[in-house]
Amino acid sequence: MKIFIDTADLDEIKEACSWGVVDGATTNPSLIKRAVDKRGGSVTMESYIREILETVPGPVSLEVIATDAEGMIEQARLLYRKFSPYGEVVVKIPVNPSLDESGRQDFDGLKAIRTLKSEGIPTNATLIMTPEQALLAAKAGASYASPFAGRVDDYIRKRMGMRAGVDFQKGDYFDHRLVKALVRMKLRSLIGKADSISEVYSSKDVREILSTTQDNGIYSGVDLVAKILRIYRNYGYKTQVIAASIRNARQVREVAEVGVDIATLPFKVIKEMVRHPKTLEGMRLFTEDVVPSYKRLFE
Repeated sequence: MKIFIDTADLDEIKEACSWGVVDGATTNPSLIKRAVDKRGGSVTMESYIREILETVPGPVSLEVIATDAEGMIEQARLLYRKFSPYGEVVVKIPVNPSLDESGRQDFDGLKAIRTLKSEGIPTNATLIMTPEQALLAAKAGASYASPFAGRVDDYIRKRMGMRAGVDFQKGDYFDHRLVKALVRMKLRSLIGKADSISEVYSSKDVREILSTTQDNGIYSGVDLVAKILRIYRNYGYKTQVIAASIRNARQVREVAEVGVDIATLPFKVIKEMVRHPKTLEGMRLFTEDVVPSYKRLFE
């Protein structure tokens, strides 16, 4: 599995790249705003992005800001033309750029991806929340597809009645296996009280339990990633899956277990991955146990 760093903070990028574990980077307008604000707004954007590309040893995703197909295509061409001399540019295109419920622009992202594919400009289909969106992105020719695992977890927790910032924090792990186990226990209880399977199947209580603990058959962000991978492998799509919106180290492990191509990680999550209290304890013990004769070998 490749690791991308999900940030536009040049200091974080440089430090993470020095660790030898970073294969690429992903940015978006929110991350760029955060990086600019950190520097007091005094950033020459073109030179700043150029330095990111020159630092990262692999693909760097830069996002368009238009929401119509024509605008996204023109912006993608500009980004690619302006920055590809300095590194491996990938253009992020929203899989569905609509800003309202009208549906008029629902397919503009896919149109842009198809056109850019024909021009040899690599794309990263972003804001993917369903396997269906990922399937369409692959068919349109996206080089990468980015399912947002953490945001899907948040969405399911909110459907369950949990409140962000109160019942869970952004970095908290979503224990989807526990939720499934609790659902099974509740269903067994309801089945035991029913006269028939059809009564359970049509029960409003059952429907409510099932609908509020999933998103149309998706039980977690990791489950979303796994289902996309299965579809791609079923049909031989070459689009690489980037697990995005990763919130904690356990999530990284789980997307690695299901075989994701790439995980794009915030700086703090990469740091979290290397830590364990027993590792720290072991280092302290080993250091204390060094005998003088062994220490002299290094002098």
